[in-house]
Amino acid sequence: MAYDFNEIVSGFKVDGKLLSCERYGEGLINETYLAIIEQDGNPVNFILQKINNKLFKNVDKLMNNIRLVTEFNRKKIIERGGNPDRESLTLIYAKDGKPYIENKDGFFRMYVFITDAFAPEKIEKPEDFYFSGLAFGNFAKLLSEFDATQLYEVLPNFHNTKIRYENLVKAIDADIVGRKKDVQAEIDFYLSRKDYCSKIVDLLESGKMPTKVTHNDTKLNNIMLDNETGKPICVIDLDTIMPGSICYDFGDSIRYGCNTGTEDEPDLSKVNFDIELFETYAKGYIEALGDGVTEIEKQHLPFGAMLMTFECGMRFLTDYLEGDTYFRTKRPNHNLDRTRTQMKMVSDMEKVMDKMNAIVNKY
Repeated sequence: MAYDFNEIVSGFKVDGKLLSCERYGEGLINETYLAIIEQDGNPVNFILQKINNKLFKNVDKLMNNIRLVTEFNRKKIIERGGNPDRESLTLIYAKDGKPYIENKDGFFRMYVFITDAFAPEKIEKPEDFYFSGLAFGNFAKLLSEFDATQLYEVLPNFHNTKIRYENLVKAIDADIVGRKKDVQAEIDFYLSRKDYCSKIVDLLESGKMPTKVTHNDTKLNNIMLDNETGKPICVIDLDTIMPGSICYDFGDSIRYGCNTGTEDEPDLSKVNFDIELFETYAKGYIEALGDGVTEIEKQHLPFGAMLMTFECGMRFLTDYLEGDTYFRTKRPNHNLDRTRTQMKMVSDMEKVMDKMNAIVNKY
């Protein structure tokens, strides 16, 4: 679809003539463009995004989340003598003061372009995973004093494992496509571990564990690395920031990063939990987090890794029992393969939980 980019850009508080605006990056959710604007005779880059308001239905609250977090981050970065234009996402505000504009084509937002940096697509070496830990640990540290109750729940109950468990039980009972009989071993695996589901949820609800900002999409390509040093600069893609536990973000990084196989590997002999990679990530995360972690959070970081893996597996099995309506599948039993890889990872972690706790305590 063709947009009038001159009209869109003119709605933001940015001076200069628009030279070009072309699609940019690999993002699948929002439409991302590189807008080049002439300022004082020089071309200056900006990121322009069309927000997917089919997925994010309340754009005003979504963008208020991002506004609150980025303004808080920028203040903290300035206090410690850093460069907020490189170490945080920086919104360009609309001329009416909002952090986005709305026109006939939809909703658009604009960011300062983070110069001399790149977002890695995959882990090439253990150091990449260490840097990912540093980046997300620093993100958690910056926001450790932020009042996360201010944030709108973009995806309600996203990591409410008690509700995820209830959804699985409903899918088992309904058995709408007749698959229950073929997956009793998988069902028994999850039902026998029901106690996992309430642990962190109950700690948050009771106030024994602090509610903090969670990123909820802690994959490698949501960090920016410096072109020269390769070291992490900042965390990007804040669409799913919500209140929760830092154990969720730490755990989801471990879930995807410490699997020696792929998430949908049918051959489970290739799927193992790599505890050396766990240590690599934990070292970076905890070094960056520093004193921004409470004792009860520290005690539950390894459990969070197992819980996020367990939760993800429950979601795959629920979708399988409901006829593969949520996750995109490319072959028969695709969601079943996915849930089995998560089960294998949970089983592996259960066996080495003491070692995982010792690693966290070490750092």
